[in-house]
Amino acid sequence: MSARAWLRAGLAFLAVAQSAVGCWALLAPRSFFDIPWVGMGMPYNAHLMMDYGAMSLATSVGLCVGAVTMQRLVVRTALAVYLAFAGPHLLIHVHLLHHLPAGQRVPLLSALAAAAVIPLLLLALTGRHADGGPGRP
Repeated sequence: MSARAWLRAGLAFLAVAQSAVGCWALLAPRSFFDIPWVGMGMPYNAHLMMDYGAMSLATSVGLCVGAVTMQRLVVRTALAVYLAFAGPHLLIHVHLLHHLPAGQRVPLLSALAAAAVIPLLLLALTGRHADGGPGRP
């Protein structure tokens, strides 16, 4: 598979994941909050959950546009926006691990680390080839 195909697939994967999480948190905030990794034993806040869902949906739009257009600037911007969330999100959870039982820590950190590494790898792919003309990854 070419770098361009990997890039498109990665963008589509992130867009679908963000869209699914966003819809869930926006439309069923209590259900989303009840996931042990989300609520972490803290007080429920519907407003915060719905805001998170809306933000996730907004992020998915940029990722989707990048996957469809494959324009270098759009792709890089969408990945940077996603990474601006995923990196701090990982660090926040590293500092909140005490809220989780030991058996839930590794799966959570693995998922959040993957969420931060994937956009970094995809960003690297945007500079590895120049097929498609100016402005194209």
